[in-house]
Amino acid sequence: MSRVLLAALVLVFVQINMVTANQIRLAVTSSFHNSGLSDYLLPHIENDLKFEVHLLVVGTGQAIKLGENGDVDAILVHSKPDEEEFVKAGFAKHRRQIMFNEYVILGPSSDPAQIKLSNNLLEAFKRLSTANTNFVSRGDLSGTHKKEIEIWEKIHFKPEKIGAQYISVGSSMGKAINIAVAFDAYILSDKATWLNHKNKGHLVIQFEGDQLLHNQYSFLPISKNVHFHVKSKLVEELEKWLVSGKAKKLINSYMVQNEKVFTFNAN
Repeated sequence: MSRVLLAALVLVFVQINMVTANQIRLAVTSSFHNSGLSDYLLPHIENDLKFEVHLLVVGTGQAIKLGENGDVDAILVHSKPDEEEFVKAGFAKHRRQIMFNEYVILGPSSDPAQIKLSNNLLEAFKRLSTANTNFVSRGDLSGTHKKEIEIWEKIHFKPEKIGAQYISVGSSMGKAINIAVAFDAYILSDKATWLNHKNKGHLVIQFEGDQLLHNQYSFLPISKNVHFHVKSKLVEELEKWLVSGKAKKLINSYMVQNEKVFTFNAN
């Protein structure tokens, strides 16, 4: 191998390592991305911290798997029981609350299940369990899917009993909403993603405001004790930024269709 070629290869190797050393990989939920908040926050983060944050947009279940495998440096997810188990197993140093938004039930404007008349969320789901109408489930073990399962369990009902009208799609929030639009179906969605979604068809928000629809997002840094290669120092900088006064101002001021959709509550 010539000295010129060897020198060129060394230069490329150094450049690659310089780039990767100044970048972290963050697994985030699809709802965080579909809501538009990630695109809103990232330029501020990267400008202030002077390093790149590469997002892997997946469901919470997949994000946790990526964290367990050491494929990312941190995760931003929304399923408290899974997060607590993740920390207990030693994969994360801790769990840090960042912000919350709300889930809503979307449905056809005609509301054939009449869930708009419900006094609470459990009554709404009981109506859905007996109505002869379509219901789309994300079916991907995401935070939203886990919330849906939790609600069905609270009314002691297995949604598979609905039959073919229970449509489990195994996809992101945005794609699941598109399928609900196509089938004129009910679906559980986070409100921010819905408001930011372009293809609304005949769907509208049919139920919202119940305490059980609270949707907490938390940041979990992957433990260096489990995966020695994670970039802990950069992750610490990102975490400090996410709980800062600037983050609070940006998150609380983020609007979709003139409506505030996230609330900062870092602890």
